[in-house]
Amino acid sequence: MAWHEELLVGFDLETTGTDPRTARIVTAAVTEVKSGEPVRHLTWLADPGVPIPPETTAIHGVSTARAAADGRPAPEVVAEVADALRGYWARRVPVVVYNAPFDLTLLDEELRRYALPPLVAAGAPAGPVVDPLVVDRALDRYRRGKRTLEAACQVYGVVLEGAHDAGADALAAVRVARALALRFPEVGGADLVELQALQTGWYAAWAEDFAAWLRRKGSADPDVDPSWPLRSAATEAVRP
Repeated sequence: MAWHEELLVGFDLETTGTDPRTARIVTAAVTEVKSGEPVRHLTWLADPGVPIPPETTAIHGVSTARAAADGRPAPEVVAEVADALRGYWARRVPVVVYNAPFDLTLLDEELRRYALPPLVAAGAPAGPVVDPLVVDRALDRYRRGKRTLEAACQVYGVVLEGAHDAGADALAAVRVARALALRFPEVGGADLVELQALQTGWYAAWAEDFAAWLRRKGSADPDVDPSWPLRSAATEAVRP
């Protein structure tokens, strides 16, 4: 059976900011999905220990006061989220993450912040991971417009209810991944090892192209790391 017909796990974070090296986790969600429908859902609310900027609260709805009152200690949340992902990977269950380099790098930085074990052992790949953003950007390269999850849902006919809620975004990411697998045979017909290699190559090509685009725009020393799905140096600039 094709990977997209098996159990998939959507993963999403809502955070205090847009730099994965410094932002903190506010909410997290892990959603098990079979045949496009959720079968199990886990959520976390963390007290990040730092103020949540008002402009960020306006996006995901969690204020500093609410996180402090209702959120659990950040180290506990970070450890549990990482353990959940490691458990799925140990069973070779694909984790679907829209813009995986952001969420997974941020989670890894949080683990480092609290002196917890890294998300993956040194030298070992994270995965299997499916990143619908990487796939969409590679296989529909010349489509104009934004590449946000909301935009991808519109393109691929996925209903997204409650955007920027971690649970809603996690489920939508899985449904977009399934739509991509059905539309593009090279994705739907690949096994998980092949799909990992394809995504790694696609992301590296995009990073190189993006860096060249920044240089043409006059940006000095673009900070774009071609690694995927984890990266050591990250930017959240998105090419128009």
